[in-house]
Amino acid sequence: MNSEEKEDCECAPPQAETSPAGGSIREYVEPEIENPEASRMKRAAAKHLIERYYHQLTEGCGNESCSNSWCASSAGFNRMDNNAAAVKALELYKLNAKLCDPHPSKKVTASAHLESSAHSNSACRNRKLNHKDVHSVRDNFKDVNYLTEEKVYEILNICGEKEDYSPLIRVLGRVFSSAEGLVQSFRRSKPHTKEELKSLQGKDEDKDEDEKESAACSATAMEEDSPASSSSSRLGEGSSGDNDVQKLGPDEVSVDIEAVRRVYERLLSNEKIEAAFLNALVYLSPNVECDLTYHNVYSRDPNYLNLFVIVMENSNLHSPEYLEIALPQFCKAMSKLPLAALAKLARLWSHYSAEQIRRMVETFQQLITYKVISNEFNSRNLVNDDDAVVASTKCLKIVYYANVLGGDLDMEHNEDEDEEPLPESSELTLQELLGEERRNKKAPRVDPLETELGIRTNDCRRPLIAFEEFVNEPLNEVLEMDKDYTFFKVETENKFSFMTCPFILNAVTKNLGLYYDNRIRMYSERRITVLYSLVQGQQLNPYLRLKVRRDHIIDDALVRLEMIAMENPADLKKQLYVEFEGEQGVDEGGVSKEFFQLVVEEIFNPDIGMFTYDERTKLFWFNPSSLENEGQYTLIGIVLGLAIYNNCILDVHFPMVVYRKLMGKKGTFRDLADANPVLYQSLKELLEYEGSVEDDMMITFQISETDLFGNPLMHDLRENGDKIPVTNENRKEFVAQYAEYMLNKSVEKQFKAFRRGFHMVTNESPLKYLFRPEEIELLICGSRNLDFLALEETTEYDGGYNRDSRIIKEFWETVHSFGEEQKRLFLQFTTGTDRAPVGGLGKLKMIIAKNGPDTDRLPTSHTCFNVLLLPEYNNVEKLRERLLKAITYAKGFGML
Repeated sequence: MNSEEKEDCECAPPQAETSPAGGSIREYVEPEIENPEASRMKRAAAKHLIERYYHQLTEGCGNESCSNSWCASSAGFNRMDNNAAAVKALELYKLNAKLCDPHPSKKVTASAHLESSAHSNSACRNRKLNHKDVHSVRDNFKDVNYLTEEKVYEILNICGEKEDYSPLIRVLGRVFSSAEGLVQSFRRSKPHTKEELKSLQGKDEDKDEDEKESAACSATAMEEDSPASSSSSRLGEGSSGDNDVQKLGPDEVSVDIEAVRRVYERLLSNEKIEAAFLNALVYLSPNVECDLTYHNVYSRDPNYLNLFVIVMENSNLHSPEYLEIALPQFCKAMSKLPLAALAKLARLWSHYSAEQIRRMVETFQQLITYKVISNEFNSRNLVNDDDAVVASTKCLKIVYYANVLGGDLDMEHNEDEDEEPLPESSELTLQELLGEERRNKKAPRVDPLETELGIRTNDCRRPLIAFEEFVNEPLNEVLEMDKDYTFFKVETENKFSFMTCPFILNAVTKNLGLYYDNRIRMYSERRITVLYSLVQGQQLNPYLRLKVRRDHIIDDALVRLEMIAMENPADLKKQLYVEFEGEQGVDEGGVSKEFFQLVVEEIFNPDIGMFTYDERTKLFWFNPSSLENEGQYTLIGIVLGLAIYNNCILDVHFPMVVYRKLMGKKGTFRDLADANPVLYQSLKELLEYEGSVEDDMMITFQISETDLFGNPLMHDLRENGDKIPVTNENRKEFVAQYAEYMLNKSVEKQFKAFRRGFHMVTNESPLKYLFRPEEIELLICGSRNLDFLALEETTEYDGGYNRDSRIIKEFWETVHSFGEEQKRLFLQFTTGTDRAPVGGLGKLKMIIAKNGPDTDRLPTSHTCFNVLLLPEYNNVEKLRERLLKAITYAKGFGML
């Protein structure tokens, strides 16, 4: 490098003083594999050019008549600060922009300066410090290749005295833009204890003493990791890193996180210093991505994870300056981490406080939202193809599982799997003959990170922050779910599906994905049936056809479903087609809705005795002393599964523990809170009682309950329970066994049969993968909140009506004036169900069509298509009278 180029400004890009082998110049300049000497020379050439661009932007070429718009000597050039110039220099290098030759007058100045200071860069103009001061300060830190808390404070204090922070900016830029330097920085001398891990939750008590202790630890680390030893060992080649890792637990790293937080807190208040972190991250991220993608660096040195921990502690990552370049590149690099590293990050972050988890969530969410709203995504320009959105979603997954791990976990109470396998279809042999895969062989999808961590989302009773905070609504609005579902099923490496990260999707979007899965399965069954009929030569029904009598709906439906379940369970996955005997209705969805409504009303009738009803909670529960056999409960499970499979909403009222049990978790004491709140409160008071339980309450491990006819029954929670008193010492065991009996053991036969029927329909569905128990309830029962204003906003009009028509305005005034029960009747009349779909009434596409002029005829509806046929009545009184009569006495189907 010649003298005029080496005398550039002291605020040159942070990588200027780093050796080429240190990885400071972006390695994507030449991605192909070359010999080390050629690679070194090319990186040196790139560094040389970037420095020339930087010099051109800050000092200019010296030619007053220069016409280069990117030269500080040109007349129209807008001056920029040193950090902006560093970023711009990199951009100009990538664009191969025009580069001025230094003017003769500039060369003379450079030569004179080089004679007085051969080993230092020239000072910027208008500096307060003289040349010797700057030279001495810089000489003190030019060999600092990694940082400790003590070293940062030392440099900060010296810069504060000189009122010149450029030496600190250069050191930060050099270290934070170098993967090797950052990995070696802020090391702690010994692994965290459990108490120290708890302290990561952000409690700042006794802060001054903590800083002194941390500084002492940092000093020890400085002595152990001397510059000589760190410079002589490359990443992954030294044995010291391996030894450090062997001493660490699965949720520990060798970086002193508390020290990093204190350093950031001191430095981020200075705008110039903050810009150094931003610029360094721009240089660091591509090199890290290359290391992880091609060099397998983490497997050679697991301490490489330190740099991600350090960067993520920057509380300003979500600020606008990072969103354009720095954060997207860093997310791409982090998404390249191997599975073991992702799991270790999740375990480490699970020790963080809720506020720290929320900060990281907001960081990634802000990037996703920014990219979504700043681009026009559609069916041709898919959000799935945006690298920044995909990478940040993958990073958000790490935080999601940290949130689960750090929450209130219950990993012990799991339901036993069905002892008998689900019956297989008789068509499987034919499927194999036709080249179809044997579908039942394919196990339900499980997230690899979930498997690596050994947990499930359903194991978490209460996460650190609410699951809803991980949902990104702008992303859900632009996501083309049909395309995303295709990527989900194909499982190619080239296309990313957001269904693999269901936490970021709302219930409406996931329900749409489930709808596509169900429909495609129905079409598949229809196709198999056609092929089967061609081979066998007999006509088979491509639908699951049920013909029932309205007065004997339970007998007809359950007998038919029982025959199908025994003979060929695959038929349950065909599209449901219901026909009421003696009625003309054609089932395009509406007849099925009424069928499910009537079946549920009959099944949950307390007089039948299959379920008990609690007047206080308005909830149903399995009757442990029911006279019905297990087959009846299996059929009820099939009905619930068919409702989900055919996208129908049911008016069922189970406590949440039923849906948790369907997802594989047993009921525990806390589930009694909504299943049996009176019992829950009594047992809670027992646990909190401060006196002598044995003397004051005189209860034993024998409990009583009543059977179907009101007769008392006694049950021992332990052998000879009537002789074992409940004491202060064993009351926790008593409460746990009481809840175990009430929620699991007493209804074990009934629930297993019910679950078996449910799984007959949903066993191949991604239901468990996509939904949490509370979302399953929403899927089956719909929303209880009826927002008719939202329905009015989304309703469409046909046949001559529009939003401003007189009759339409009077119609909505009438509907809004209805009471709660009348509104439910109207919804039942128009759509076939009195519940709102997932997402509320705003997601219901209702159509109001003109049905002739004024008449005495009643309004009619097509429940299959949510269409209301409304005559143009002359006045609002007649409209109200006719509409109320229609919705009150509506029952049955006919042809118009």
